[in-house]
Amino acid sequence: MRALVAATANPDKLVELQALLAVAGIELLARPASVPDVVEDGDSLLANARLKAVAVLAAARGHAAVAEDTGLEVDALDGAPGIHAARYGGPDASYGDNVDKLLAELLRVGATTPAQRRARFRTVAVVRWPDGREAAVEGVVEGHITTARRGEGWGYDPVFEPDEANGRTFAELVPGEKDAISHRGRAMRALCDRLAGETD
Repeated sequence: MRALVAATANPDKLVELQALLAVAGIELLARPASVPDVVEDGDSLLANARLKAVAVLAAARGHAAVAEDTGLEVDALDGAPGIHAARYGGPDASYGDNVDKLLAELLRVGATTPAQRRARFRTVAVVRWPDGREAAVEGVVEGHITTARRGEGWGYDPVFEPDEANGRTFAELVPGEKDAISHRGRAMRALCDRLAGETD
């Protein structure tokens, strides 16, 4: 089984990524504890994913590193929170803080209907090898932001209703249903396709 080292320090995201990659026979190892927090000051999802992948490589013991960065683009907010989705509510924001701010901002601009609350999740994933080779892919899912939380989930999942989910939020889907249509699922499947033609 091929093994990659994860750049994410988010335990919820790690579990999701491990499940997605395991389908293709790829073992995703947890980020080494020796890797310090990465300052994500890139100007794009790709730049931030690359920063994280490069940072993890130093402690990856010869394995390739995989990193991803995800943004939530809300049309009524001119694309915000975008690449700042994880810190939208502030530097130490919780999932709840981020969702609270998002819902408040949509009300502030008068976006109350699904059509006015169009949004998409975008994930860019990067694999970086010790020799400097790199593969980058993207996954996108369209939907809208609901007016209230529905379901039990992490991040923005309780308020994001994908177009393909028959009226349910990501948080109301079981993991397999979410993985089949999610931005991260699409990015990881594209990445597995790319890796199938690569050698370690």
